[in-house]
Amino acid sequence: MCRAFRGVIGSIPTVVAIPVGMKPLLKYLHASQGNGQFLAPKSRVLIMGICGSLSDRYKVGDIVLYQDCVYQNKQQECDRTFTAQLHSYLSDKASLVKSMTSDRLIWSAGEKRRLGETLAADVVDMEGFTALEFFNAAGVSVAMLRVVSDDCQHNIPDLTSAINSDGSLNPLPLAIGMLRQPLAATRLIRGSLTALKVLEQITNRLFSGYSLK
Repeated sequence: MCRAFRGVIGSIPTVVAIPVGMKPLLKYLHASQGNGQFLAPKSRVLIMGICGSLSDRYKVGDIVLYQDCVYQNKQQECDRTFTAQLHSYLSDKASLVKSMTSDRLIWSAGEKRRLGETLAADVVDMEGFTALEFFNAAGVSVAMLRVVSDDCQHNIPDLTSAINSDGSLNPLPLAIGMLRQPLAATRLIRGSLTALKVLEQITNRLFSGYSLK
């Protein structure tokens, strides 16, 4: 993400890395409340990252802007004004989507398709609902922009054991999980690299020509 701001003139937003998963993120956000990092007056938060597709409509490298996010039977909405502003600027690149958050890694292509059909959701991540619930309660405007890194036609490796309780990745289980499913691992790596490159490009474009103030 930081590389995306090379050549950007003017004020650059604060970039914060967040942990993977709902519980680690919630713990992190509560710990960050004391320093006022996210809850400054009139602050706005743009959450960026990668996601998985639950629909044939969205392929690796596609840019999506969340309208809302569901978890179980609950729903949280992104800030409509903020999202509309971003979509107006990126409408030729980004699609408005409905998302879901999972408290576990969804690695099976079949499960992705079933979830997409059952919940009428387009993409899946592991943090969106938690972030929206936290910031909406605090009165902070939030938008979410992500890039699809894996589609719903192919499995990715089951890397559940590689995610630590604090939301970090454990290198050894990660490597073992990749080696056990080499084809799926190669597909995931390629998809992730493609998505991250697109994310870098769209971030540079966004902050080179659009003000988030």
